[in-house]
Amino acid sequence: MDFDERRRDEVIRYATEKYGADHVAQIITFQTIKGKQGMRDAARVLGFPASMGDRLCKMYPAAVLGREYSIADALKLSTELGEAYDKEPEAKEVIDTARALEGLRREDSVHAAGVVIADAPLVRYLPLKLSKDSRDDSRRVVTQFDMHGVEKLGLLKMDFLGLRTLSVIDDCVQMLRDGGVELDIDHVPLDDEPTYEMLRAGDTTGVFQLEGGGMRQLIKSLAPDRFEDLMALVALYRPGPLGQGMHIEYAERKHARRPVTYPHDDLSEILGTTYGIIVYQEQVMQIAVRMAGYSMGQADTLRKAMGKKIRAMLIPHRETFVKGSVDRGYEEKKAQEIFDLLVPFADYGFNASHACAYAYVAYQTAYLKA
Repeated sequence: MDFDERRRDEVIRYATEKYGADHVAQIITFQTIKGKQGMRDAARVLGFPASMGDRLCKMYPAAVLGREYSIADALKLSTELGEAYDKEPEAKEVIDTARALEGLRREDSVHAAGVVIADAPLVRYLPLKLSKDSRDDSRRVVTQFDMHGVEKLGLLKMDFLGLRTLSVIDDCVQMLRDGGVELDIDHVPLDDEPTYEMLRAGDTTGVFQLEGGGMRQLIKSLAPDRFEDLMALVALYRPGPLGQGMHIEYAERKHARRPVTYPHDDLSEILGTTYGIIVYQEQVMQIAVRMAGYSMGQADTLRKAMGKKIRAMLIPHRETFVKGSVDRGYEEKKAQEIFDLLVPFADYGFNASHACAYAYVAYQTAYLKA
């Protein structure tokens, strides 16, 4: 749940007052050592000048959506870094040491959104501690288990995220109101042509989720003219889909530069709005229901397995999916092929409801700008 960032603390206080201060706490998070930080640390500890670590880090490929590549991937993607590793013994020593450090926990802080609410005092379930919030230096009561540990205990984990964009939208609407313009920002038309014209021009500075350089290039290629295109932009501009080239395929199919094809004709209704490409977790659920006779509850189990991005959890579904599909008249080979399309999706699956919510905020900011 996203809130105006200025009022997030009010939401947490409300939950604390309603359920009890000993029943509510924020959740700890652990920062891990990433590739570039590991290389700087390794260079320093090994006695090399700081310039060594800085030089190697400048060779590192740029992060995508704030997510830094692993060292292994960086060596493949950056020719310059790969050559330094192969030809310079000192660089190889630093990088190998950094690989050993990569992923280790560096420090803890307060999770940006996670709040746990329990039916009894939290100390009955897990240890607590006082932790410094890096955003405002305040001291917060937090769990000593991270969000995964909290979930495994079966506790209710809520995400209360303070979103600055909502603050900006609220301020903008208030400024319009002060100027005599009344606008219901929650009921703006979703087919406003000036808004889409501005987006297609790549004029997205200040537009939520759509203002990065790479995103602007994708927007110009895709040329959105409907709200569903904004949903697809949010879902596709992520490391997994970008690595698979799905964003290019979507744009090419949308503008008839490539043919729209489907894994099976029976899936045209499910995949029609995304030009035959599986973009959302909900589409996977619908495919499982349509082809293999899954109930919606079983399909949701498949969705959760994909949401956790753990391929091992998908393996038991293969036999169920294939058998169900054969029982419903599909060829076994075709069922295997379609399930094989679903498995890589676990690496980058995105749910349509999330994409819709973020695309709507993006559209609101674009509408206000246009």
